[in-house]
Parts: sequence; structure tokens; C-alpha cells
Amino acid sequence: MPSSVIKHFSYDSAKRLLKVVFVTDMVYLYKNVPEKIYKMLKASGSKGRYFNSYIKDKYKFQKLENE
Repeated sequence: MPSSVIKHFSYDSAKRLLKVVFVTDMVYLYKNVPEKIYKMLKASGSKGRYFNSYIKDKYKFQKLENE
């Protein structure tokens, strides 16, 4: 999953939570994210571009402690 912005991400389908770890080691938890959005992020050729277009500023989030 090469990305110049996102180090890695994971999804909890039961809670609809998307956890994104950025290359800066900042960790964000995006809430109420549909599984379809997660699957499209996973399949996207450009994770950063998809994230900026379809996730950033679209879902409530919580900043977690750095990884």
C-alpha cells in the first residue's frame, strides 16, 4: 500500500470505525464510515487522493495518540 501520505489504515466493520495512521505517525479515528468507503480506499490507486476526496472533512473524527 504505497502512499506518500498514509502509512496504513484499518477498519472495524462492527463499529464502522476507520483508523488511519499517517506518515507523520499521527493517528485519526474516523467514525460512522460505511464499509463501502473503506473498500474503495483499499482498492484506490492513490490512497491520499481518495482520502482527501471522500473521507477528510466528511466524517467526524477523533485524534488519537501518535503511534
